[in-house]
Amino acid sequence: MDADVTDSAGTPADPDLPAGDTPQGRSQGRSQEEPGATDSKEEPEPGAVPENDAPQDSGDEGEAGAREDGEGDGGDGDQHGSDGKSAAGAQTWADHPKDGSASRRKRPWLRWAALGASFLVMISAGAGWWLYKKLDGNITTDTSAAAELKVYEKERPTPVVMDAQNILLIGSDSRSGDNREYGRDDGGSQRSDTTILLHLAADRKSATAVSLPRDLMVEVPKCRTGDDKETREQFTQFNSAFELGGTACTIRTVERLTGIRIDHHMVVDFNGFKDMVDAVDGVEICLKEPIDDKDARLELPAGRQTLNGEEALGYVRARKTLGDGSDTERMERQQRFLGALVNKMQSNGVLLNPTRLYPVLDAATKSLTTDPGLDSLRDLYDLVRSMRDVPTDQVQFLTVPRQPYRQNVNRDELVEPDASELFKQLREDKPVAVVPADELKEKEEEKEKAQDEKPDDAGSDSESPTPTPTYSGSSAADDLCEQ
Repeated sequence: MDADVTDSAGTPADPDLPAGDTPQGRSQGRSQEEPGATDSKEEPEPGAVPENDAPQDSGDEGEAGAREDGEGDGGDGDQHGSDGKSAAGAQTWADHPKDGSASRRKRPWLRWAALGASFLVMISAGAGWWLYKKLDGNITTDTSAAAELKVYEKERPTPVVMDAQNILLIGSDSRSGDNREYGRDDGGSQRSDTTILLHLAADRKSATAVSLPRDLMVEVPKCRTGDDKETREQFTQFNSAFELGGTACTIRTVERLTGIRIDHHMVVDFNGFKDMVDAVDGVEICLKEPIDDKDARLELPAGRQTLNGEEALGYVRARKTLGDGSDTERMERQQRFLGALVNKMQSNGVLLNPTRLYPVLDAATKSLTTDPGLDSLRDLYDLVRSMRDVPTDQVQFLTVPRQPYRQNVNRDELVEPDASELFKQLREDKPVAVVPADELKEKEEEKEKAQDEKPDDAGSDSESPTPTPTYSGSSAADDLCEQ
């Protein structure tokens, strides 16, 4: 019987050790000792199989032997059977590692997941930084204009309302560089094709863009030219200021004309405009008649259609073949198109979607020249963010009140006191209303009729609240197909 038990137990007992110190005996011995008792580890004999690596069938035989030996031990074998395996090649609860190393070995994926997540964060941060630096580096800073304006600081207007901002937007008509395809290159001289005074209300609930006709007759102050010469003060058409003295001369001319302090300026060339239109996947317009303008390189059918960047540029620049051919009508067409562009950006969520906003910013910054106060992507982002909640019907466009110049019908002059009243409203950050030209004409006729029917003793207008000045114009909410 004893021989059979020894054979089934697996490895023979060491003759130098008591019987209870065999692997089986130690396991049984521990179950009978008081809790907390420990055994010293013995080095395995050469060629012996470690306990944890014992084959499964060997463990089964060990269990059988343990059950036979335990029959006369007062039920200790049952205790081993319920608490854990005690045979050679099987691990008991007491043999489990107490430092959690086995648990860590079973979960290596946690370490790999953490490393992978860290790697992705680093890649994303690096890509974001690269995109930021790329856009930031696209912007050209106009330090010369800032330096010249500082020289003439004493003659410049002072701000009236804090937090309101006035930005001069200048569309460059230069034919140099990539723009030479739009006309004869005359050495890269600067021309002001479009100039817009953008007023942002202090509460950022409205934005008013006032177009200044390039043929408007104005007083241009003494300005310093690119070769450091000084021009004489002269009464001439408005866009001469940009050609004579660049951005600084244009800003000083606008400040003298309006009494409004210009806080910032931006100069955008042809390619910047068309790339922005392409970045928003085109802008929809409606044409009452087809267009075939070779000078503007534009050929379009009548009806509703979406213009790409090249077509949009031709549309806002065309003059001779659209309407009456006047610069006045062209400015109104430019205003309506810019309104549609703003509407497209807001309605499609471009300003709130980084994926769609990036191409717009890339197109804008590549051809943008600004003053040092707006020459970083952070500055431009803060500006755009402050405007993104302005309702489209409160993004208004109008042309300064003007009429044909008395001495030359091909030039313009201001209509007073309407122009001065408009400048005063903007300077003091007060509301301005715009309506379509035909609607404004009807209102003026109704007002004249009411004045004629008013009794002589009905009292003066000063007793009633001052109405908000209304001008002919449009808003970004207008549908170009309903014009």
